Amino acid sequence: MTCLNKVAMAPPSSDHKRPHTPSSFCFSSLNLVWFLLVPSTVFFLVSTLAPHRPSISPLSSLLQVSFSNNSLQLQGSSIFNGSSIDSSFQLEAETDYFVSNMPFPDAIIEKHTIQLDMSKNNESKPVVDVTLKIVKKNSKLERNEANLARVRSSIKQAALVRNLTSTHQDPDYVPHGPIYRNANAFHMSYLEMEKVFKIYVYKEGEPPIFHNGPCRSIYSSEGRFIHELEKGNFYTTKDPDEALVYFLPFSVVMLVHYLYEPETSNTDAIGRTVVDYIDVISGKYPYWNRSLGADHFMLSCHDWGPRTSSYVPHLFHKSIRVLCNANTSEGFNPSKDASFPEINLLTGEVEGLLGGPSPSHRSILAFFAGRLHGYIRYLLLNEWKDKRDPDVQVFDQLPKEVSYMSKLKNSRFCLCPSGYEVASPRIVEAIYAECVPVLISDSYVPPFSDVLNWKSFSIQVAVKDIPNIKEILMGVSQRQYLRMQRRVKQVQRHFVVNATPKRYDVFHMINHSIWLRRLNIHIRDFHQS
Repeated sequence: MTCLNKVAMAPPSSDHKRPHTPSSFCFSSLNLVWFLLVPSTVFFLVSTLAPHRPSISPLSSLLQVSFSNNSLQLQGSSIFNGSSIDSSFQLEAETDYFVSNMPFPDAIIEKHTIQLDMSKNNESKPVVDVTLKIVKKNSKLERNEANLARVRSSIKQAALVRNLTSTHQDPDYVPHGPIYRNANAFHMSYLEMEKVFKIYVYKEGEPPIFHNGPCRSIYSSEGRFIHELEKGNFYTTKDPDEALVYFLPFSVVMLVHYLYEPETSNTDAIGRTVVDYIDVISGKYPYWNRSLGADHFMLSCHDWGPRTSSYVPHLFHKSIRVLCNANTSEGFNPSKDASFPEINLLTGEVEGLLGGPSPSHRSILAFFAGRLHGYIRYLLLNEWKDKRDPDVQVFDQLPKEVSYMSKLKNSRFCLCPSGYEVASPRIVEAIYAECVPVLISDSYVPPFSDVLNWKSFSIQVAVKDIPNIKEILMGVSQRQYLRMQRRVKQVQRHFVVNATPKRYDVFHMINHSIWLRRLNIHIRDFHQS
């Protein structure tokens, strides 16, 4: 029996000790004991053996925070996709607060319900109905949830500060400027993550498919993250009861490499492996069943990440899926899934990739070089490859004597069209080269877009406007371009891969995206539903 179940199961026999009475009363006392003991025992067995449904507060029932430069936004349908909330929308939120005169581990207050009536001027008018329930013996899950409630409150308060610069002290970096939706809220959230966030990595599974991944390829983002978690130097815990999230340590790249049958195009072996793994960990541990997978996450930079997750419905619909292929038309849900960047590290290092000439020494307006992968690239190559325009240089293959990196670093704008799938390593290549990225895609959610204001440091061109790329980019004033280029240099720190992760780099930003998704759910013990 785990501590999660103990809170609802007090021993039924503690109040039924046999009294010390004269022998003449023995028979009647014995009847009384049986009369009291049998019903309570039956009730105990029924309540213990009856199936309990896992309880998890749905995303729409929590105060969901979007980091905005202007205000704290509460969004119902999607937390981080930037959609506005309807003026008549009402959000019922469950959150936890603390008993002021008792220490945090000893007491929490549950089920404080707030209804926010969003008026036309976006001012919220809370109507509060408070029900206090003091719990003196908390499970670790209850303590975790109470702590997360405190964190949510602190982030919401931080989001009310509309300065472009965070008000919090930090020896390494203070977020500032319009590259952030809300610098103060992000900074508060990041600092809280460093103090509170704990990940449990399931030990089941053997390399090379599990606990392993590529570190020198277009899929290096996947491999580097898996290896850093396996080292156990950041965020991980060996106590699963202490964890806030649980990592499913399979590599989709490795699943495809070892199990895919290209001659038959059969992916069933990949699906069976994932299904079997979930069966193993859900049978051995209580955590998957407790939340139906909502506090579990997988991570994949392979195009088939979404397809792989679809073999387990709860993994697809409820778990946190951290994907390079963040395509909303294929089921990517920004309120629970996280987008992370595709980074092509052929050597495994970033030396020589960072930096570039000043804007005045960049003679090319826009540049792209890449093979024909997918419909969007077909449109781009078909429109621009044969024009030989000195301003918009588009190649399917560069001449041997021409350096790809040199072209990137001498361009003002770098075109980043989607390939067969929406993600492209050219986005990070552009940021590394301090070239303003031009995103050309449909249904793509850029990395860390819950925190970063992509419009401040990138250009987004609709697929239908590919013929107008030169006109669009020539329409960017010199002053605006210089601002955007400076912001690209600033945002670069969030995409850099370090041999040993450094604060605010890509490893920590990926974890922050997972942390935000965990903040948006509230998990209860089986016996509290």
